[in-house]
Amino acid sequence: MSSRRRSFLSTNLHCSSCLPCPLYFEKFKPSEKLQEHGTERLDACHLDSPLRLKAAVHYTVGCLCEEVALDKEMQFSKQTIAAISELTFRQCENFAKDLEMFARHAKRTTINTEDVKLLARRSNSLLKYITDKSEEIAQINVERKAQKKKKSEDGSKNSREPAEAGLGESEN
Repeated sequence: MSSRRRSFLSTNLHCSSCLPCPLYFEKFKPSEKLQEHGTERLDACHLDSPLRLKAAVHYTVGCLCEEVALDKEMQFSKQTIAAISELTFRQCENFAKDLEMFARHAKRTTINTEDVKLLARRSNSLLKYITDKSEEIAQINVERKAQKKKKSEDGSKNSREPAEAGLGESEN
């Protein structure tokens, strides 16, 4: 772990930041007890998944802000990091709901690349990137299928050839 990430872990987030305290960033073990904001004790296995996810988003935003801060020689306050984290988390929730609704509107239960493209339609550069990657992945899949089909055909020809060769020898 880099020193930047360690220093971010040691920062002290307070309840006023609307984000979890640094205890949530540690690896959880069911036998351990955590103290939440100094009031009650919880088993680690009973922590909400959304809370852990929110903590992970906050951690990642903090690391990214530290990288930018080092690169641009500037500082981000804890409140700024918390605000960016909260906005990011809410935007991701909105994206997830939109993707679900796009799939449901198409009478599907699975979200596919067309849903993601529809979500990204307002950002031309993002839409182009997603489209290019989608086409690249599709091309790779076509090539893999062709290779797999060729191998299976070669394997079946090879398995028939020895049998045919054995028949030819016995006829002589």
